[in-house]
Amino acid sequence: MRSAKDFFRPLAVGAPAPLREVPFRPSRMIHFFDPGNAKMAAKVPALAPTVDVLLGNLEDAVPTDRKEAARAGLVAVARAHDLGGTQLWTRVNSLDSPWALDDLVTLVTEIGDRLDVVMVPKVEGPQDIHYVDRLLAQLEARAGLDRPVLVHAILETAAGVANVEAIAGASPRMQGISLGPADLAASRRMKTTRVGGGHPGYLVREDPPPTSGGGTPGDMPRVTYQQDLWHYTIARMVDACAAHGILPYYGPFGDIQDVTACEDQFRNAFLLGCVGAWTLHPVQIDIAKRVFSPAPQDVAWAERVIEAMGDGTGAVMIDGKMQDDATYKQCRVVAELAAALAARDPELAASYAAARKAAL
Repeated sequence: MRSAKDFFRPLAVGAPAPLREVPFRPSRMIHFFDPGNAKMAAKVPALAPTVDVLLGNLEDAVPTDRKEAARAGLVAVARAHDLGGTQLWTRVNSLDSPWALDDLVTLVTEIGDRLDVVMVPKVEGPQDIHYVDRLLAQLEARAGLDRPVLVHAILETAAGVANVEAIAGASPRMQGISLGPADLAASRRMKTTRVGGGHPGYLVREDPPPTSGGGTPGDMPRVTYQQDLWHYTIARMVDACAAHGILPYYGPFGDIQDVTACEDQFRNAFLLGCVGAWTLHPVQIDIAKRVFSPAPQDVAWAERVIEAMGDGTGAVMIDGKMQDDATYKQCRVVAELAAALAARDPELAASYAAARKAAL
């Protein structure tokens, strides 16, 4: 039996103390790049100011014969460039692979002072986080780091979904969780080969109109509505993250050309509580930036409600709409997110200021 107080003690002698609260930093888009690809690595200085997070990918999409080159490339990128306010993350290889141990040892000891978050794929339960937690503490102590490297889990197996609450609360290092729809679909034996998004076969159909004889014709055209394959999983992931004070994310949307469906899927995730999504191609960066930033008119309304509510108690009427303690809390969520994003994004800050002025 472990004391709750032990939860916030370092897991290795000389390791930095665990954080008691995950700091919120804008992470609307987690932009993936292959650090072993010289052309992609050369674009990092120009790309960094346009995204909240740059993630050096070492796992899927990196062939087995280029794993070590990708790892070395990430070390080189981190040493060569000052990313300013942009976070540097990595996705290491899965814990059962031949490369995961070397990924963690190399990256933490060589660039741990520049690495914000380690994304761990195919997390199936808290035991996976416990292993990474202890190992990171040992490596941090060896490297003399003064702050802990945080951990982000990818939800991409049926076991992971079943254990998502335990995963979210497994360590004070936990920064967040992302949905990994492709691997999760395979794990569940779902009959889709798409990477995220909906499926035209997953639908509901409107009832047929009755005929004069009381029957229902089987060949009459009827409206159908495509459903979201991922609604349940995202909602459960969001609840687990919110309960443990960490951040939920939508993962990849694989159809790069279908920017409309990508925006729809990102917006669904945003409305459900996600704070960001993965971007696999530059065309998705602006989509994520737009979707995961509250709209200026929504921010102006939220600030108006907060000002009218004072300390947040009681009830007021604004434009014929009742506002009380619950709506005050909803508005605080929007306004506080907007303030955090505006501090990083001058263009967004200007749009919020204009909307605020117009609302006066």
